Amino acid sequence: MKSLSLIRPDDWHIHLRDDDRLPRTVADAARYFGRVLVMPNLVPPVVNVQQARDYRDRILACLTLLGLPESSLDPQMTLYLTDETSANTVVAATQSGFVKAFKLYPAGATTNSAAGVTQVRKLYPIFEQMQESDMVLSIHGEVTDDDIDVFDREAVFIDRELADIVKTFPDLRIALEHITTKEAVDFVMDHAGQQAPRLVATITAHHLLYNRNHMLAQQMKPIYYCLPVLKRDRHQQALVQAATSGNPAFFLGTDSAPHPQQAKESACGCAAGCYTAHAAIELYAEVFANEGKLAQLEGFASLYGADFYRVPRNQDIIQLEQRSWQVPLTLPFAAGSELADSDKAQVHNSENCLVPIRAGEMISWQVTAGARHPCDTLPD
Repeated sequence: MKSLSLIRPDDWHIHLRDDDRLPRTVADAARYFGRVLVMPNLVPPVVNVQQARDYRDRILACLTLLGLPESSLDPQMTLYLTDETSANTVVAATQSGFVKAFKLYPAGATTNSAAGVTQVRKLYPIFEQMQESDMVLSIHGEVTDDDIDVFDREAVFIDRELADIVKTFPDLRIALEHITTKEAVDFVMDHAGQQAPRLVATITAHHLLYNRNHMLAQQMKPIYYCLPVLKRDRHQQALVQAATSGNPAFFLGTDSAPHPQQAKESACGCAAGCYTAHAAIELYAEVFANEGKLAQLEGFASLYGADFYRVPRNQDIIQLEQRSWQVPLTLPFAAGSELADSDKAQVHNSENCLVPIRAGEMISWQVTAGARHPCDTLPD
């Protein structure tokens, strides 16, 4: 049986939601991650340091519900860029110690992005302040024009917006999030730099494991619908090669994004997002094992992101074994929503459960040491 030890990994792009949804997502994130970079697209969005501090406190309170010390998981926060973001907000974020990035959502690009940026170039004075303050710009890299094919929106954003940002602000640290195309891989490799990359990209487990055929062939499968949308096989293979290459410009960011089952499977509009936090490192391990690149997983999962965000690498380890286990068909998605077997059928499509990636199927790797609690834990 194959086994693997890793320095405790971090997740540099995760959606935790809020309120009664938080216990589920925090429980999964805290199982073996050391840090998580928390996205700010709540309703209303997290746009200033005080809102980020309050949100962080709510996340830490969930650790107490789990019976874990607050030191178990370090939530690193992001602020939501809007057309009204000020240079003073950038300075305050830099001084906070816990805000690590500003997130650029083009208005209308994805879930809860209506308050996002309408014209990227109007924010150049803010980017200038971010460069001066050494604050990371985190980007959802898609255009939103109705006349641009949804499968081309990332590549068009790179040509239309990102290339000029990188040229205009050569010292600005930029994270191009959840990349999905060969064009994104090539652009990052061409512009990242060598020893300490200024331009990096996060890559999700679901974009490494799946392509658009998995979502669209034979039957539409909403479990795979996310934004940016899954692309062709050739793009998937470019992502796999980048993730497993040992290049420090590419590292782990799950973009795990939970939605209640009824929103995910709605006939009137499928919610965009894949939930992978329940088994993130196990899913990445499958990809790296399939490529014969398990030795590169630690850098991708545990080292390169910490180095880019200039935080100490974690000191403890987790262990995985190549041991199969079955993912539940659904997971409870609100504190107090655990269900007796006899009740499950009645709430199958309720707001109180979510459908995780690989639901009802097997995962071939399992964390056997270093986990802080069992994988199905959800506090009352």
